[in-house]
Amino acid sequence: MERAKEETAIVLDFLPNGYPFDSRPMHLKTPIVQSIGKEHFVLLELVPKKGIHLQPHEEVYIGEGKRDKIHHIIGKLSLDKLTATAKNELDYTIKEIVKKNEKRFVDFFNKAQPLSTRMHQLELLPGLGKKHMWEIVERRGEEPFKDFDDLKKRVKLMPDPENVIIKRIMKELEETEKHKIFVDV
Repeated sequence: MERAKEETAIVLDFLPNGYPFDSRPMHLKTPIVQSIGKEHFVLLELVPKKGIHLQPHEEVYIGEGKRDKIHHIIGKLSLDKLTATAKNELDYTIKEIVKKNEKRFVDFFNKAQPLSTRMHQLELLPGLGKKHMWEIVERRGEEPFKDFDDLKKRVKLMPDPENVIIKRIMKELEETEKHKIFVDV
């Protein structure tokens, strides 16, 4: 199965002089961009084109074909390799992506399926147990959820669905989860 590729990334941190721990002489260092993919939440290390300066939260095209700001992709990053700035921006950036793509995440609640006879995809979300899972399945059977507010209204004692999604994405980025729902690592 071929992994899905990111088309667009969001800048978390821009290091115009490369990493501070890089002991090479200044003229050999390359600028580095730490970013997160907009679609699959993959943490990526990029090299910008010469003379390009990027800002946190800036969207950059990294897909096939001509890229206007990025020279090449070095590869994937793990959460522990992020700079302090990138880590600070990560939570806010994920929140923004979830807000802008609310329909995609509400669709997850509408379409989530059992993983096995004992476990459902919905139970992978932090704070959701069997009771919430069954209530979500019942309510979506009556009518699909329209948005996060509709989900909160129709499912009693539902934790904030937006926050639940964000927490799950963060857990998947920490690579402590067996099953991946949103992050394609």
